[in-house]
This record gives sequence, structure tokens and C-alpha cells, in this order.
Amino acid sequence: MVSADKSHSGNLNTISFTGLLVAIGIVYGDIGTSPLYTFPAVIGSKTVNEVLVIGALSSIFWTLMFQTTLKYVIITLNADNHGEGGIFSLYTLIRRYFGKWMLVPAIIGGSFLLADGIITPPISVSSAIEGLRIYFPEINTIPIVIAILVALFIAQQFGTQVIGRFFGPVMGLWFTFIGIIGAMALSHNPAVLKALNPVYVYRFLAEYPGGFWLLGGVFLCTTGAEALYSDMGHCGRGNIRASWIYVKICLILSYAGQAAWLTANPGITLDRSPFYSIVPPVILPLAIGIATLATIIASQALISGSFTLVGEAMRLSLWFRQRIVYPTDFKGQLYIPQVNWLLMIGCIGVVLYFKESKYMEAAFGLAVTLTMMMSTVLIAAWLYTRRVNKILIFLLTALFLTIETTFLTANLVKFEEGGWISILIGSVLIGVMYLWHKGREYRRKLTEFEPLAPFVKTLIELSNDKTLPQFATHLIYLTASETSKRIEKETVHSILQRTPKRADVYWFIHVQTADSPFAMRYKVEQLAKEDAYFIKFTLGFRIEPRINYFFELVLNDLEKNKEVERTSRHPALQKYNIEGDLRFVLLRSFLSYENDLNFRQNLILRAYYFLRRWFSSSEDEAYGLDASNVIVERVPMVVSTPENIQFIREP
Repeated sequence: MVSADKSHSGNLNTISFTGLLVAIGIVYGDIGTSPLYTFPAVIGSKTVNEVLVIGALSSIFWTLMFQTTLKYVIITLNADNHGEGGIFSLYTLIRRYFGKWMLVPAIIGGSFLLADGIITPPISVSSAIEGLRIYFPEINTIPIVIAILVALFIAQQFGTQVIGRFFGPVMGLWFTFIGIIGAMALSHNPAVLKALNPVYVYRFLAEYPGGFWLLGGVFLCTTGAEALYSDMGHCGRGNIRASWIYVKICLILSYAGQAAWLTANPGITLDRSPFYSIVPPVILPLAIGIATLATIIASQALISGSFTLVGEAMRLSLWFRQRIVYPTDFKGQLYIPQVNWLLMIGCIGVVLYFKESKYMEAAFGLAVTLTMMMSTVLIAAWLYTRRVNKILIFLLTALFLTIETTFLTANLVKFEEGGWISILIGSVLIGVMYLWHKGREYRRKLTEFEPLAPFVKTLIELSNDKTLPQFATHLIYLTASETSKRIEKETVHSILQRTPKRADVYWFIHVQTADSPFAMRYKVEQLAKEDAYFIKFTLGFRIEPRINYFFELVLNDLEKNKEVERTSRHPALQKYNIEGDLRFVLLRSFLSYENDLNFRQNLILRAYYFLRRWFSSSEDEAYGLDASNVIVERVPMVVSTPENIQFIREP
């Protein structure tokens, strides 16, 4: 058993060719495919003119500079939690300093990041496939997009270890391609580079009619910036920062090349993406093919990121327990079946509702903007814990919140056009996280504990009472008690009531989640030699709690140290040195009918037990226990009994 925290990230600042290729393959898929739909989202059906195009290009450049480069690449990547990144990792870094209220931005940000996972695959794949309309103007792209998405989600259960090796080379080819094509188009009109002057952002907002409301489209250029931080554990900070230099250059060249083509064609209205318009006709089929592969990879990265996000939420008690599968030995890769199929249904629904990528951008922008606003709040708190100058913290936070609030306001104008979908999805997810977390909190508060020391004396007598039938050699209870000084009242009742459960050795196991992602520690306290023990497992929030297996490892360690005997004390078994059996007892609570709840208690608790009954995995699955050696006992939870109830006795 590992006795200290371990980081799977190695040296975060190390830069290697392989690391750079991996970073390009899994980090930049979302932001890297934005050139397909950003300019169409900004221009829409408007007539092209120089103020519109140069202003949009300037806004794109400075958005990438402030939101992506300054906020995420330079600042946020420093907030590593033992090598890991992401909004929940950031929350675990600061929660001990600020208390529970920091849970609010973490839940909101995490929820809208999951909502983003439902919208990104449809808009990315649709924008690529719609390039086919250059050859087939009347083609219905919906069946093609849905077929690609369904195949993508079906493939998740097999893992991406094999095809993942191609992510880096394919995305490297994609960025090189869009950079070269953009540079070629830019060479015909290099004057558009004057957009690097921020004065054109002002002119865009002040001189172009309704320019402010077009910022919602501009914001799409930075969607996916959150992945730079979320995937830090996979790629390393150094590789992400170094690869961003090349990626950003290619992105700017692509946007500048599209702007050069647009300014060379004033007065037109867009009937296809400027991205495909700057591609030479002879290689246009190749461009559509590469774009499709890039969007599939972008979608794959976001889906995998959603699994990781939900997995972290489960460890932090923000999400109901679900079965987690590790389909390959690829570092950090996991698969959650329920989440996978729900995401697939959501993505198909988005495609069927919006039909085309140009109608999806309103919903897309809102989800990402709200996530970024919440991450800004958390980053400000983290900077404060690092004792950064308070004036600098204030200025940076004000800068990012001003930009993000501006983008949020611009996106809200499209609320009725589809933005309401991301708000609805995010709100549902926020509600689920809040109700689950609050329900668990209620349950913990209502759990009654008793001193364990007096009970141990009873266990010793019970263990040695040969007149009772033996229930198990090793009887194990999972407990919410963090200390060996107390135990749940229900556990005492389970052992002593009805037919007492006699065992050779009694074990009480507490599992706690560490702030570090890969912590694996245990501590054993001897309550009574060879009769009763208390074990505390400390597991990182990215460690699968396989308690059955972990307990076996601990038992082997203790046996080697001659602290405990695994052999059964039953005379017939002890004679032949046969190992005793292990039996776990899980106590599953249910809401008792003997309750008189107020409205808030009733809502939270009934929602909690509804989620646990219909969506949550069973306790034995959640803790990695084998069903053959697990007994589940149902325990009623009484919150508040009815008062002033009187019966009249009839003669």
C-alpha cells in the first residue's frame, strides 16, 4: 500500500517533444476548431464591411490575449493541485481558507462546464460537415452529424488508447494547415494586421451599429480555454505553455487570413464559412476531411473531460455515485456509462433542435462565459491564499470579470434564440449538485453516534462467545466516523440486535477524500488485539475507492507484521490453516414515514433519495465491493417526528 501522496504528473515544467504533441492533441481541440465558426457567428447575415471585419479581428486577437494567454496560460496554470488542474481541483486548493461559500462558484462553474460538453460536439462537428455544402448545396447534414456523434459515444466504452496516439499528429497537422492557409490568404491583404491595434476594438464597439451585441460571436474564439487548465495533469504546465505559442500563431494566422478574404469582398453576405473560402479549391476536400477529424478529436477530448469532471464531483460529494470504468491503462482515462449516454442524448437533441452550427453559438457562448466567470472568482481566491499583492488581485479580477460580464451581456441578447438551452441544462445540473450535496449533509448531521470504547468490551465478549453461531471471520463495517472514539448507533444495533453477529475480528473502515488527486494512505488503530480494529483510508479524489481490494492489501500487511491472524478461529478450519472469510455490512438509509418535515427539508431529502434510488450506484459498487461478500441492511432516517398527536382510547 502506498503510504504517501503520489503525483502522476511528474515534473510539471518539463518540456519534451512527446509532451508537446500530447498537449496539442488533447488540450486544444475545442479552441483549435473555433476558426470554423467564429467569423460566421459574428457576421451572420450582415453585409461585410471593413469596420465590421477589422473590428471583429481585433476583438478576437485581444480576447485570445487576455482570456486565454493572460488568464489561463500565464496565471491559472500556476494553480496546480499536486499536478492536477480543473475547476474542482482549484476549489480543493482554496476551500480550507474560505469555508463552504466557495462551493457556490465551483458548483456553478462545474455545471456549466458539463453543459458545454453537450453543446461543443454538435457545433464542432456540424461546422466541419457543413463544408460539404460547397459541393452539395442541398445536402442534409443532420444525419451525418448524428451518425458521427453516435459512433463517437459508442467508442467511448472501449477507451481511446489506440486512436489517442493519432490525436497529437492529426491536431498538429490541423494547426499547421490552418496556419499555412491563413498565411497564404493574408499575403494578399496584409493590411488587416492593423487590427492588432486595440483602437479597432473601440471603433468596432463605438462605430459599427450594434457592434457590442456581436461580442457574443467573438467570444467563441476562446471557448476551450478552460481545457488548458483542466488537462494540466495529463500534459504538464511546461508543455501546454510552450505548445500554446505555436497554436496561437496558427490561430491568429487563420483568423487574419479569413479577415483578409472578407475585406477583399466588401458588400457580400456570407453563404458559407470564410474558413473554407480561403482554401484553394483543389485541396478543399482535404480541408473538409481534416476539419472533420479535428472536430471529432475536439469532441472526444471534451467528452473525456466530462467524465473526469463528474468523477471529481463524486469524490467531493457533489454528484451521486455512478459506476466508473477504466477501459485502458492510459493515464487518467475513465469512462462513466450513464454520463456517456446522457451526453449522447443531449448532443443529438441539440443537433435536432438547432439543425445548423450557426444557430448553436448562442447556447454555446453562454455556457462557457458563465464557467469562466466562476473560475475568475476561484482564481482570485487562490491568488489571495498565495499572498499576491491585493491591488494586483483586484486589478486582474476586475479586468477578467469586466471582459466576461461584457461577453455574458452580449450573449444574453440571444437568450430566446437558443441561449436558454444552456441556462436550462446548467441550472438542472446546479440543482442536482446542490440537492445531492445538501441531502448528504442533512444525512450526516442526523446520524447518531455512540462512544466506541464501551462497545469494544462487548465485541470482545461476543467474539469469544462460542455458544453463538459464527457470522463471519472478519466482519467489516464502513463508517462515517472520522475517529475511532465513536461509531454510528445503527452499527451497534446491527451487530447486537436480533441474533448477534459473532465474528473473530471486527473492522470499522472510514474512507475520506484528500484534496490531492492521487493520495493513497491508510492508518490502523488497534481497538482490541485480534478482536477489533479501526482503519482510516485517505484516498485522492481521482482514486477509485476499491475498498475490497485495499482492505485485502492492508490485511496482508498486518499479517506480515504479525499484528493480526487471517486464519479462521473455527476449530475445523484452524486445524488446516484455512483463511477466514470477509463479510462487509453496509447500512443503507431510507426516509422514514415517521417524519414531519418542513417544505425545504422535504424538498431536499426527497430529491436526494430520489436521485439515490433511480440514478445512483449501490454502495457496494461505489466502494468496489464484491457482491458475494456484502450484506446491505436498510435503516430508516427520522428527521423530525410528528408532535401533538394524541389518540383517544375507546372503552
